[in-house]
Amino acid sequence: MRKVPVSPRASCGVSRRGGALNSGPGTNIAELFQRHWKPLVLLFWLGTAIWFVWDRWNGIQGFGLGDTDDNLRIMQVRDWFLYGQDWYDLRQYHLSPPEGLNIHWSRIPDLPIAALWWFFMLFMDGPAAERWAVAIAPMIPLIILMFAMALTARRLLSPFAFWLALALILCGGSSLAQFAPTRIDHHGWQLAMLGVAVCGLADPRKGRGGLTLGIASGLSMSIGLEMLLYIVMAGMAVALLWVKDAAQGRRLAAYGLSFAATASLGYLVFGSYDNAQPMCDALSPVWLSVVLAAGAIAVALAWLRLSSPWLRLGAAMLGGLLLAGMYAGLWPDCLGRLERVPEELDRFWLSNVREAMPVWRHGMGTTIAIGTIPLIGLIGYVVMIVRTRRDADMWPRWAAIGLIALIATALLAWQTRAAAASQLLAVPGCAALGWVLITWFQNQRLMLVRVFGVVVSFMLVSGAIVTEAWGWWDDEGPPSEAQQAINNANWRCPQPGFLHPVAMVEPKGHILTFVDMGPRLVTLTEHTAIAGPYHRNAQAILDVMRAFRGTPEDAKAMIDRRGVDYVLICPNMSESTIYRSEAKDGFYAQLSENKVPEWLETVPLPENSPFRMWRVKR
Repeated sequence: MRKVPVSPRASCGVSRRGGALNSGPGTNIAELFQRHWKPLVLLFWLGTAIWFVWDRWNGIQGFGLGDTDDNLRIMQVRDWFLYGQDWYDLRQYHLSPPEGLNIHWSRIPDLPIAALWWFFMLFMDGPAAERWAVAIAPMIPLIILMFAMALTARRLLSPFAFWLALALILCGGSSLAQFAPTRIDHHGWQLAMLGVAVCGLADPRKGRGGLTLGIASGLSMSIGLEMLLYIVMAGMAVALLWVKDAAQGRRLAAYGLSFAATASLGYLVFGSYDNAQPMCDALSPVWLSVVLAAGAIAVALAWLRLSSPWLRLGAAMLGGLLLAGMYAGLWPDCLGRLERVPEELDRFWLSNVREAMPVWRHGMGTTIAIGTIPLIGLIGYVVMIVRTRRDADMWPRWAAIGLIALIATALLAWQTRAAAASQLLAVPGCAALGWVLITWFQNQRLMLVRVFGVVVSFMLVSGAIVTEAWGWWDDEGPPSEAQQAINNANWRCPQPGFLHPVAMVEPKGHILTFVDMGPRLVTLTEHTAIAGPYHRNAQAILDVMRAFRGTPEDAKAMIDRRGVDYVLICPNMSESTIYRSEAKDGFYAQLSENKVPEWLETVPLPENSPFRMWRVKR
């Protein structure tokens, strides 16, 4: 890759050869460090991967797919890779048979899992190969992210600054968790594409930068719409770059063409049968039409020869209004929440999902752990915009990325699910602030000051000082007895050892269990379940929730209608607290107190089992 010249101002007063960090006897080492940055990034990733495997070894060996989406993802891969389910059929037939659950995902994250599974099966048995596949697959997008963030730091700060961006990636607990072994859902891939998009915005070469951003945006939408707002903001940022400087038209045109082409290819290759319908929550005809129109508008704007920034701003605003009007006119059903769930389901389920709550509702400790790095990153963006304000090429790129980071941070006040993206988008800002501090300390005469300054600078911009100080000052004490019971149930019930006796129950049957237990149950047993936490399947979720909140007679009617063979509960799991609080004498509350209707008979389980199971009498 061609090395991009970096001006002294662009690198915060550090020269192309590293400035203060490159003076003296260490010059040759530093030059080597800069020249061979790609192998060093690879080594850094390899070290992170080894640490990850060591740290999560028990979870890997125990097939610790802790999240419901991870469990359903491996079932999706099994059904296609092992059992030959149609490539375009993403329905999950182990849940809500025979019609199956309508899943809005893409097969893009399935490919590396299947490829690794096939590779490991060459020299180990199937279950072991599966365990290693789910252990390694999440770390593949991590290497993409690391290269993207390293390159961003090189382009915006200094060729030597990539190590700081890499180190800061490891400090964002919410974002880094998406790349941990067994975290095989699609969020890691979407974060990686977000990192590539940032890298495209940071690219001084306009055509290449626009192409990079467009491809990353199209791939992200092909995977899922969780990053939709950031994709929109990135497109607006490219348009604003063009408004400021007509020469950015090349970036805008490349972005529009590559975005439309990548999304179209993603839809053709990975769009499921269900997503061929006008669905609001995935890359369907709805969003494909929007992307194609956005790409055409971007190319048309770039083609215009408007000398005045005000004329370009007016044209960009007109293009945005046309796009919004087309969306509202063609797809009015998608103007509200993309999930489009019934009010009852929103009240009893979606609004109670922890990641859908504002960050402040999780307590001050969680708020500080999540929000410190994004806030530091915003400070870094402000510092760099001020420092590069006279560089007409550099400050707009800092402002463009900083704007997206600002939106991500603000979203934390709405939903905690923005935590991972906000921490990732903070990396360039934190790296910039750290680079300013480190280069200042490196210019001091005393060796002790220089060394101490580097350590303190990193601890400051990584948020370590703030989070450690809060942890020292705030002693929350042990959880309450009720909370401890919930924590124990949430940990024990998904464990393979505790689910094994359930798996051995004969004959295999259809089970009424908690919505959040459904994906784990079908992953570790041959039983089927009614529902999983997937919003397209509102009726299945409502059937489960109404059964546990309703009377035993209501539950029996649903059980007969759906042909349920067993009832399985895990008392004190988080989901069960909703049933108990909403219906103190409901079906679940009675079962948890051993008030069992006569049409159920107990299925014996080991004494230490956290589960209670009954067979439906026919």
